[in-house]
Amino acid sequence: MADSRKARAAETEAALKAAAQRVFDRLGYLNTKITDITAEAGRAAGSFYNHFGSKEDLLESLLADMLAASDREVHADAAHDDDFAKRAAIRWHVAQYWRFFRAHRTVILALDQAALVDQRFADRLTTLLEPDLRHLADHFAGVSDRPAATALAVSTLMRQFTHAKLVQQHPAAADLTDDEAIDLLTDLVDRGVNGR
Repeated sequence: MADSRKARAAETEAALKAAAQRVFDRLGYLNTKITDITAEAGRAAGSFYNHFGSKEDLLESLLADMLAASDREVHADAAHDDDFAKRAAIRWHVAQYWRFFRAHRTVILALDQAALVDQRFADRLTTLLEPDLRHLADHFAGVSDRPAATALAVSTLMRQFTHAKLVQQHPAAADLTDDEAIDLLTDLVDRGVNGR
């Protein structure tokens, strides 16, 4: 009995998360109401609060799921190399980020929207992403005397360029394929840290 209750609860939570992503994609995070999510999931409005305290809590849970899945993929990939003295290692990381952004665009945009209107959420998001930034800084330790600042600068560059290409569809990047865009970012980072 307890196992079936847990299974139903897990199923409802998964349905709410999937529904939220569909509604965020359609309406945008800021325009989405909790009742929109529960209706999309085919669940009672009150069921939301059995799993999440707020829309922001749901968003944090989606982020945690995304990061955990990404970590599993990265650690399973034998091509992962953390030596940023090598262009190939930089390119692998840029390509991973590009694919991550493309796959999770809706949630990334929702995170941006939530952070834009709620400073507490923005601060919380910075805290949640800090381990990934620290991990990237570790990769720059051998090629930069300021690895943390370098990691922040590079991650901001990648984030903004990826957003401009994949979300805004900026005309300056319109004719670039994904591989060309990844190579452009790779070259900028490689030249910046390795002087090539």
